[in-house]
Amino acid sequence: MSIDPRCRHDRSVRELAAGMFDEGRGCESVAKSLGIPAKAVRKWQLTYRAVGRDGLLKMGKKHARYDFETKVAAARAVVEGGMSKPGAMERFGIASSSPLDQWCRPYRGGGAEALRPRPRGRPRGSGSKAAPMTREQEPGREAGRPGAQVAYPRKSIAPEAEPRSRTGRRP
Repeated sequence: MSIDPRCRHDRSVRELAAGMFDEGRGCESVAKSLGIPAKAVRKWQLTYRAVGRDGLLKMGKKHARYDFETKVAAARAVVEGGMSKPGAMERFGIASSSPLDQWCRPYRGGGAEALRPRPRGRPRGSGSKAAPMTREQEPGREAGRPGAQVAYPRKSIAPEAEPRSRTGRRP
């Protein structure tokens, strides 16, 4: 029997895991008794240590938002201070290791300024500057342009232009 590691577990399973973490059991023991992958339980244990039982039970409901100072402090502690990621998660109350990974990468390249929030969406004034033309203006503009209609000789499709027999050969 194989277990899909991508499946989501409901709140009741996480409550059981939190109770076992309270007892002091490790992630391998909890995974074996609940019958779920050890990798998932390891992530739960990190979340449990960082934000406690309530954070583990709220997991998957809403993404937490962190302010600029928390991001910089956590990334600095991991990159420059040599703190482990689980330790930083506990100290700064970060519920998952994913955002911490995403903060450390740009911090290594550009420092604290790389973590500064940027405006989202299309910048103002990036559209065309000319006012849109009305329907009445469009044909006049097109006809006044030189070369608007190319004067190619049109092919005659009259039957007397090219007599053909029923076989399709020319006489």
